[in-house]
Amino acid sequence: MNPDALAAALLAVIVPLAEARRPGSADGLTVADLPLDRPKNRDHGDWASNAALKLAKAVGGNPREFAAEIATGLAEVDGVAGVEVAGPGFINIRLDAAAAGALAKTIVEAGAAFGTNDAQRGNTINLEFVSANPTGPMHIGHTRWAALGDSMARLLLASGATLVREFYINDAGAQMERFAQSVLAAAKGEPTPEGGYAGSYIAELARRVMAARPDLLELPETDQLTTARDLAYEFQLGELQSSLEKFNVHFDVWFSERTLHAKPADGGPSLVDEAVDRLREQGHVFDEDGAVWVRTTDFGDDKDRVIRRSNGEYTYFAADAAYYLNKGDRGFAHKVYLLGADHHGYVHRLKALAGAAGDDPDKDIEVLIGQLVSINGARLSKRAGNIIELDDLREWIGTDALRYSLARYPADSPLTLDPEILRKRTNDNPVFYVQYAHARTHNVARNAAASGVDRSEFAPELLTHETESALLGALQEFPRIVAFAAEVREPHRVARYLEELAGLYHRWYDNCRVIPLGDEPVQGVHRTRLWLNDATGQVLRNGLDLLGVGAPERM
Repeated sequence: MNPDALAAALLAVIVPLAEARRPGSADGLTVADLPLDRPKNRDHGDWASNAALKLAKAVGGNPREFAAEIATGLAEVDGVAGVEVAGPGFINIRLDAAAAGALAKTIVEAGAAFGTNDAQRGNTINLEFVSANPTGPMHIGHTRWAALGDSMARLLLASGATLVREFYINDAGAQMERFAQSVLAAAKGEPTPEGGYAGSYIAELARRVMAARPDLLELPETDQLTTARDLAYEFQLGELQSSLEKFNVHFDVWFSERTLHAKPADGGPSLVDEAVDRLREQGHVFDEDGAVWVRTTDFGDDKDRVIRRSNGEYTYFAADAAYYLNKGDRGFAHKVYLLGADHHGYVHRLKALAGAAGDDPDKDIEVLIGQLVSINGARLSKRAGNIIELDDLREWIGTDALRYSLARYPADSPLTLDPEILRKRTNDNPVFYVQYAHARTHNVARNAAASGVDRSEFAPELLTHETESALLGALQEFPRIVAFAAEVREPHRVARYLEELAGLYHRWYDNCRVIPLGDEPVQGVHRTRLWLNDATGQVLRNGLDLLGVGAPERM
């Protein structure tokens, strides 16, 4: 019996009892109103409910008396071994071994689908993260959002959302001109222009540009700059995409900022032009001192924002507005922005923009800010000179260790990683600890096959050892962990769950044999334990995949 089935049984017991006490008191009551918790002390049972305390006022009467009525009814449910009332009205529920153990077969048969759920079904989400300037390599700050953003996407998709991962390419504006000037100067053998980009990667780009256009320096000066910019941009964007793919991060959409400013072939308005008109139609645009403003203070912003200056030039806010509206035009009701620690000012600005566009700032947009990450002993990039590159970190620490460690902590907490620990093959290294547990499940399965133990029999009532009860209890939690982590956008909950599961598995391994000792014959308990072993391996594998981390079968 899984938690959903138990919650449904609890609801079926409570509704008639509540109606008998006070007609109408159970109207609208659902399983969502009856959360089940895992008791910290396993002696208190498999599950606990505070339903009697929560509903006592609505139904009238003493909560402990109501809890006793619920306990009596719940004890009659198939698969429930016992129910006790504790304290002022807590209900402790113990499942019989067969009902609890049946989960092992369910997991094995579900395979990679176990843990998926429908909690986010119906939500259309545009998840934008990383969004680095295509003027240099990926660095350590991008790395954290790459890991977290991709894991959030995996969780939301596993929970039924319709979602795209989107990268906003900041390929318009002054930084692109400085980038072009830097590459062209390198191609000419000249010093880096003031305010330009330095580092050997610029020289590498210049060499690639010259190889692609040997006649570059023979072109008119304006064409030299345009050609250098476009080719270097193409090459550098390719580098960014390659770095992310090697980091196991995939984007469905690469959205160019230039698209927002481009005029269509018929000479009509650009998306930025249209954005101003559309916001004006919503009634939150006004003109003052020759400039066009958006009254974002109507939605909690600290000041109104200029969208078009008095000289006719658009501000960055105009591109933000056009981009936000474009996401809605593409069918995304919910927009999630993952921004770096230096973007706190964007939270109110973007939420105010959503309100000015006619959306609900509390419902239709999320702006998540990630804190800084540092790595002990990391050296600055030899190519870029002033940053720590993603590619260098990945090659030094490893994709799995880096991704797992970045996903293991809440995004809003500053983070310092210790590479010496992450490179160790010991239990001090969290990713090794979890991956080793997964590899051990495969080793057990291989040894079982060699010893004649297979899954031809399944007798869940034989899974009675206390470590089996604890392991099954944790396995039951996985779908709810996935759904909740997706809802609150916190992949670290999956990582911490996997570590707990790995610990429970290691303790079970030390106490319960899958392979008979000596000349002992293969029995039903051995075959059934193989189901539990394989179920644990499946959940560990599913969880690691949600974090973009590999699940090795041998270590």
